[in-house]
Amino acid sequence: MSLTVATYNIHACIGTDGRFEPGRIAGVLKELDVDVVALQEVEHHDVDGCDLLDYLAGKTGLTAIAGPNLMRESRHYGNAILTRLPILASNPVDLSLPGREPRGALNVTLDGNGRRVQIVATHLGLMPGERRHQVRELLKLFDIGLTDIYVLLGDLNEWFLWGRPLRWLHAHFKSTPHCPTFPSRWPFMALDRLWVHPRRRLQKVEAHTSQLARIASDHLPLKAVIKTD
Repeated sequence: MSLTVATYNIHACIGTDGRFEPGRIAGVLKELDVDVVALQEVEHHDVDGCDLLDYLAGKTGLTAIAGPNLMRESRHYGNAILTRLPILASNPVDLSLPGREPRGALNVTLDGNGRRVQIVATHLGLMPGERRHQVRELLKLFDIGLTDIYVLLGDLNEWFLWGRPLRWLHAHFKSTPHCPTFPSRWPFMALDRLWVHPRRRLQKVEAHTSQLARIASDHLPLKAVIKTD
């Protein structure tokens, strides 16, 4: 048995053609057909009379967990998770640094085929010093032994393959495939990443490169298959 997971920066549903089209993001999510998907750059909009995240949940039949980092009067903005798995626990994590754009993560425990699965979904900062701080904080969330499977995924904004954040993550989780996801039309940067512990459970990682995904957002989704038996 296996679980399918993905991470997807939806760019507030603004496609590479500059158009706001939530239906295209919903279409890509249907193509992915995963058990869990971490979303970044989820911005509050009224779509067909409901919040954007609720709209995406309704279109996919998944349960939504919101994790906004930036709260405005008219717009909330940040992370989210959509899942079809039973939710055992959910906690937002603040990764913000003074003077920088608010950043955070969602720390969620799910029931995956009878196994407790910890999912930490995040979107890291643009500055190297931010990312180093944020990765150190994220690694503190993983208490190996409390659950069966551990997953860290999201838009890491880390383009330095030799940089300390990726080296720390590879050392903690063991290395995972480098799959370019940005920019979506001609991807050459692996900004969206995923790690699994135990590493032997990670069966497959690949960018989702459908025609729709190439125009729906400036990032491609990253999808993985995790063995649970």
